[in-house]
Amino acid sequence: MVAREQLDLEALLSSPPMPVSAVLHRAPPPPVEALSLLTSLEDVRLAARRTAASAQRLMSIYTADLEPEVYDHPAFMDIVKRFVLGRSFAKVRVLTHEHLRLIGNTNRFVAMSRRLNSYIEIRVVAPAFQHRRSAMLIADDRAIVYRTRAASWEGVAGFNQPPVARLHLQEFDEMWVASAPEQELRVAHR
Repeated sequence: MVAREQLDLEALLSSPPMPVSAVLHRAPPPPVEALSLLTSLEDVRLAARRTAASAQRLMSIYTADLEPEVYDHPAFMDIVKRFVLGRSFAKVRVLTHEHLRLIGNTNRFVAMSRRLNSYIEIRVVAPAFQHRRSAMLIADDRAIVYRTRAASWEGVAGFNQPPVARLHLQEFDEMWVASAPEQELRVAHR
């Protein structure tokens, strides 16, 4: 115990000076939570809602077809609506394999994205990435719901997993940059 206290003291002394109040009030980072296994639609819905509710500035969704069982669900949509309307800097990015004209006009998530197009952007995945069959929802760079096969409800969720979330966020960002904005959304608002 003495050795640890001495290391902490040495670390404080070797770092740049900071006000005493900053040292006394510094909160430790929250502990990393274990990954949760998902096995059913209800597991995925609950994990998606918890992950989305934890977002502070950015939500990134990668989905083959906007999975209406998850993302068109009223409870999830309420969380997204509160997220984007409660923060002027909030952003929801969605990458999908399906063009919006194939999804149809009955998808409420798509309708909400048309009304809130400053906050929610949907893009079709670039052809170079069309082979990926995973599904994910990432909140900021901390929480993630990930399924290796979008056709299955089996996957994992981590609600405080920065290393895992950042890894998949980098993958998402690469696909996002390479993918063009969905033309139909841009035309709908001219």
